[in-house]
Amino acid sequence: MMSGGYTSIDNQKVSGSVPAVSDPGRVPVQFADSSLQTFPPSGVQGKISGGAQPPRDADDSFSRPAAGSPRGSDESQGGGWLHKFTVAAYKPYFDVDTSDVLDRLMESLYPFRGTFTKKTATNPDLYGPFWICTTLIFVAASIGTFVTYIAHKLRDKEWNYDINLITWSAGVFYGYVTVVPLVLFVILKYFSAPSGLVQLFCLYGYSLFIFIPAMCLSVVPLEIFRWIIAGVAGFMSATFVALNLKAHITSAGESWFLIVAGIFLLQLALAVVLKLYLFTVSV
Repeated sequence: MMSGGYTSIDNQKVSGSVPAVSDPGRVPVQFADSSLQTFPPSGVQGKISGGAQPPRDADDSFSRPAAGSPRGSDESQGGGWLHKFTVAAYKPYFDVDTSDVLDRLMESLYPFRGTFTKKTATNPDLYGPFWICTTLIFVAASIGTFVTYIAHKLRDKEWNYDINLITWSAGVFYGYVTVVPLVLFVILKYFSAPSGLVQLFCLYGYSLFIFIPAMCLSVVPLEIFRWIIAGVAGFMSATFVALNLKAHITSAGESWFLIVAGIFLLQLALAVVLKLYLFTVSV
């Protein structure tokens, strides 16, 4: 029956529901059961392997190996003996702060303790010895110049500045701190009691600190007082070096006493040389 352009179905002829008619033009698609996967995938899929990796241009500051890791040690030793000619090879010997340097300076003023080598066994530095020697050079030049200037003016004599005082002081202090530890290093190695070369540089460098206040006190115009100051400074410096090396040198056998005595007398000889050339005023 047609009504208003629509086809009506007789209700009497409809029973139940109308069965669905499948479209012959459609192909049914069946999906296979898929398992859930976690992200990132644990297996190797294409170019993504294992865990998530940062991009190549990412900052890898936190992924770099630590200094004590095997990879870090391999990279540090990769340069071989050429690594000794780089700044990075000597950077650990200057890695000290103000408190470390001040503590070692105070330790050198108490020579009878003999604990300096124990405190610096794991971290000897070259920062303190370098600046102690540099300070000694300028203090020796300035104090020596000032003392001679005052002595000449008090006697109304002409005064001339001696530039050789700086070069002489540089040769004495830098040479002493470099040559003496090298010779002692060879001697100790010969007697089967080797010591670290950097530790010897550190010990001898800090042993010269006592001469800085001694030079400042040498401005007093009394010859006997200058001799006393030089003697006390030399004795303290020699005792500081000898006692700190005694415990180590005793393993060299019966020759340990001669080595310690030689170290003590050599340090006293340095004090005598400084007295004759720096603490003595000639007009």
